[in-house]
Amino acid sequence: MFKTFMNRYGTPLTTGFFIVSGVTGVALFFHWGPTAFHPIHEWLSMVLLAPFILHLVKNWTSLVNYARRKTLYVPLIIAFAACIPFFFQAPSGHAGNRQTAFMALPVLEHAPLTQLAPLVHMDADGLVHRLQSQGYTVGSGDQTLEDIAKASGHPVNDAVVAALQNPHGGGPGHGGHHPHQE
Repeated sequence: MFKTFMNRYGTPLTTGFFIVSGVTGVALFFHWGPTAFHPIHEWLSMVLLAPFILHLVKNWTSLVNYARRKTLYVPLIIAFAACIPFFFQAPSGHAGNRQTAFMALPVLEHAPLTQLAPLVHMDADGLVHRLQSQGYTVGSGDQTLEDIAKASGHPVNDAVVAALQNPHGGGPGHGGHHPHQE
C-alpha cells in the first residue's frame, strides 16, 4: 500500500508543491502579490519536504546510481556553494531588517493610539481622525489597533498600515493634528 501511494502520489505532490513554492518565491522576489504569499511560501515549502522525501524514497535506486557515477556531487556542491554569498552580504543600509519589523508589529498592534500617535508626529485625536477617514470605527484614543481592526472588520495589519501611513502620501505624519512643541 505504501509503495502504491508513493508511486501514485510522490512525484505529483512534489510537482504541485514545487509550483506553489516557485510561484510564491518569484512573487516575493519581485515584491508582487498579496501579503499572504509570504506565509504561503514559508509553510508550503515546509510541506513540500514530505512529498520530496516520498519522491526520494520512490527514486532511491536512481539517486544511488547518480552517486555511484559521481554525477550527483557537482550539482549538490553548486547548490550549496550558491548559498555562501548570502552569509557574507554587506549591510544594506536599511535601518533594521524585516525580522525586526515583524518583531515590532505586536507592539504596534497592542499599544493604545495615545502611545502610537507620537510615532507619526500627531496627537491621539489626529490619529483617531486618520483612522476614521479610512473607514475604521474608533471610539477613543485609548483603543488599540487590534481592537479597532476587530470592531471595523479589517485585518490588524491593515490597521497598522492605516495608522502609520499618511493616506495622502508623504509618509508618516504630515497631516492631521500635530502636537505643538514650544
